[in-house]
Amino acid sequence: MLSGRRLDLLDPTPLDIEIEDIAHGLAFVARWNGQTHGDYAYSVAEHSLLVEELFRRIEPKAPARWCLAALLHDAPEYVIGDMISPVKASVGPGYAELDDRLTAAIHLRFGLPATIPQTVKRKIKKADKISAWLEATQIAGFQTREADKYFGAPEPAMIRGLSIVLRPPVEVRKAYVDRHIKLLEETR
Repeated sequence: MLSGRRLDLLDPTPLDIEIEDIAHGLAFVARWNGQTHGDYAYSVAEHSLLVEELFRRIEPKAPARWCLAALLHDAPEYVIGDMISPVKASVGPGYAELDDRLTAAIHLRFGLPATIPQTVKRKIKKADKISAWLEATQIAGFQTREADKYFGAPEPAMIRGLSIVLRPPVEVRKAYVDRHIKLLEETR
């Protein structure tokens, strides 16, 4: 990693994890395989910031640690990349196991339980689907009807005032680190 840490993908430990490495990697990993409108790729870091914001809309009184879990929901992708669900499924159970091990190490590194409660996980997944709908309709060329079919139509209140603005990776990386620091401070 750029921090100098050595990450064993098959046996990651919390000591192998640095937020700067996560933010840097995610800021350069494109969602939608880069097939989006705009001058910059829509990164997993930008997506993660949006998911965390949507999670707070779904659960306004959520403790900071669950907001942090929402921000980190795709953190393993800083080393394993972003793959669409059908590809993940075709890779087989090995992908999910690798993702789970990395997620556990990341969570433990930042004071979260290795696995988060299912109730929280479901709300993060809901935020993730709303984010996918916004991305699909705003930057990936989907018609609303098509996005509704694949991701479900979001409640209007959930998306009110949200628009995706593509930013250079260096800006997204900084925003991700800044949000992470703020959430960590709120968990203490």
